[in-house]
Amino acid sequence: TDRYWKAIIQDGGGQASACGWCKDRFGMSWQITPERLIELLAAGGETASRAFTAMMDMSKIDIAALDRAVEGVKK
Repeated sequence: TDRYWKAIIQDGGGQASACGWCKDRFGMSWQITPERLIELLAAGGETASRAFTAMMDMSKIDIAALDRAVEGVKK
């Protein structure tokens, strides 16, 4: 996740957006989604709800922050 984000945003001159979305220097939109987010959302119930809520406040998806949200621990 970090490698792709860096390639598009930092090294590639792109622009960050919300929920893992970004645009490269050509204006193409990408969503960089870590496997952990997919796992948490697929779990359903309270786990998915907490993961989704946490993701909505992120630009680049932060796996550690997702795990803390699922566990109910704040930043």
